[in-house]
Amino acid sequence: MNLILIATFAPPLLIVTYIIYSDRCREPANLCIKTFILGCLICIPAGMINTYFIPDISYAYLAGFTEEPLKFAALYLYVRTKAHFDEPMDAIVYGTLISLGFATLENYEYVYLWAHDPQAVAILRAFSAIPMHACCGIIMGYYFGLYIFKEKNDLNLIKALAIPIAFHATYNFFATSNYLLMFLVLIIMIIFSNKIHKELKKEQSVNEC
Repeated sequence: MNLILIATFAPPLLIVTYIIYSDRCREPANLCIKTFILGCLICIPAGMINTYFIPDISYAYLAGFTEEPLKFAALYLYVRTKAHFDEPMDAIVYGTLISLGFATLENYEYVYLWAHDPQAVAILRAFSAIPMHACCGIIMGYYFGLYIFKEKNDLNLIKALAIPIAFHATYNFFATSNYLLMFLVLIIMIIFSNKIHKELKKEQSVNEC
């Protein structure tokens, strides 16, 4: 039971903690907590929408088209309006908080409500779905940050939504057909997310908070 609990909740919380503390200009704890909870809450309408638009597992790729827009809406309608949202790295921090808040509640549902083998599902998702959602949050946040703080053009806003949708849908498509290709997509996502995260960390290192 303890292993299942750890495998279910530790991975998203560890990634969130890393992203928060990688930000040299730290975000307020109360806003981080509220944003994470908001990410958890949008899992509820996502589940309801998916029930109608995804008739069976062969259509799992459609989840990318329902879940990522909800995360984007939370970032655009809630986070964007906050005074502490004031630099590009913030978009990655809050984008990841939303995405992993979502993934945490989703993980609980998969492991504790639906799984025939909870331990196996928790461990598999710790190394697959959880980092996938984290990468989607980082990528969404990166391009959203570009749009808000650097190059305010519609292309960056489109990328903030379209690229996570494309990655998520592709990942889900292979998750139901070919695990090798699923992990290949995940590796590409991790490499790309790491690159853009490092880019903003380097930028922060020469700027004042």
